[in-house]
Amino acid sequence: MQTTTLSVRPMTAPDVALISDYWCTASNDFLRGMGAEPAKMPTRDNWHQMLHTQLETPMLEKKSWCMIWLVNNVPAGHCNINKIIPGKEAYMHLHLWQSDGRQKGMGAKLVAMTIPYFFENYSLQELYCEPYALNDAPNRTLAKVGFKLVRQEVTTPGILNFEQEVNLWKITKAEMERIGYSSKH
Repeated sequence: MQTTTLSVRPMTAPDVALISDYWCTASNDFLRGMGAEPAKMPTRDNWHQMLHTQLETPMLEKKSWCMIWLVNNVPAGHCNINKIIPGKEAYMHLHLWQSDGRQKGMGAKLVAMTIPYFFENYSLQELYCEPYALNDAPNRTLAKVGFKLVRQEVTTPGILNFEQEVNLWKITKAEMERIGYSSKH
């Protein structure tokens, strides 16, 4: 039996192509299933430009910050925050790139490994996530790792989304610490 090793790290320049590929090769049905509007997808060049800008921007000035999820030391997904207010809050997004990596419990473990980095690097007090209410996987994952459901509402959660019902989830710094999540592992 093979052991699966999970780890996380900040995005680097070689990851830009991987994230761009994830978005640019996704089917319209897959995008809609996560609440994204295919017609709003940036081009590959736009993805590259946005992600390289993120890498070049000083930490506390970033509009978005991305962590890469690794399975057996191979990039397998990403988790990023945006709507960042340093010292206060940010909004998180989670993406496993390959369908064979989903629904195996890895997502919850990777989220648990990732969120301390967001809290520590931005001195956050609260971390939110608002997945499409009809996308079961992230909603189950968030509940599993200790996020609390705040409310369900109809909104357009981001520039890539259509209007939809979302579940707004939240975890505080105190809750994360009580659970025992740490980037020091």
